[in-house]
Amino acid sequence: MKLLIAALSLLFSPLLLAQPALHGDLPLQYLEQPGNGQPDQPLVIFLHGYGSNEADLFGLKDDLPEGYTYLSVQAPMQISQDGYQWFTPKGEATEYDGLGGDVNSSEARIAAFIKAAVAKYHTRADRVTLVGFSQGAIMSYQVALHDPQSIGAMAALSGKLLPPLRNKIKADPQYAKVRFFIGHGTADNVLPVASATQADESLRAIGITPQIHLYPGLRHSISEAEVSDLRDWLKAR
Repeated sequence: MKLLIAALSLLFSPLLLAQPALHGDLPLQYLEQPGNGQPDQPLVIFLHGYGSNEADLFGLKDDLPEGYTYLSVQAPMQISQDGYQWFTPKGEATEYDGLGGDVNSSEARIAAFIKAAVAKYHTRADRVTLVGFSQGAIMSYQVALHDPQSIGAMAALSGKLLPPLRNKIKADPQYAKVRFFIGHGTADNVLPVASATQADESLRAIGITPQIHLYPGLRHSISEAEVSDLRDWLKAR
């Protein structure tokens, strides 16, 4: 599920060599682009997909609002020289799930990372936005729906609600404090577009109204149009 973004060719250019160093002072390793240094500023945390790493989504920051703090996190489970995962997947795309112990462990690590990042960058939980792709989007749902007080918004790009979470969630007044963005390609060849529409239906059933965008012909990747919609959604906060 490595992210392929034609519009973000910088990921494969010499500029990649000049990216910020990997930091290890928080519960998960991460790349950092600090904001303007003022307190209570927006904090955006990127969670990459299966088999990728912290560099994969970091280039998105260049097309998102200026002045925010952007962190891109490395998943804790290494599966290749430069590849990591949040959990061990099981099942086919339509039934895509993850090993429960892995999901729970990574969810706890992300929650601890968010709390520590809020303290380090002198902001508030309601100023935090998770932006996840594929497995990272799945983990964003896990955090947002289990602990809505820990963030202010989340964006699920080419993700889905895992079956155990989808079957468990119920209406909660705390969800009203969280904004949701869903983006998905109609030609996604890894997680079908039904993953997005099903998540949208599940969220609306418990009183959440996400902003959903479906991109005709887009496969398991992120398009310029999606980045533009994400930027507008972030600025609207």
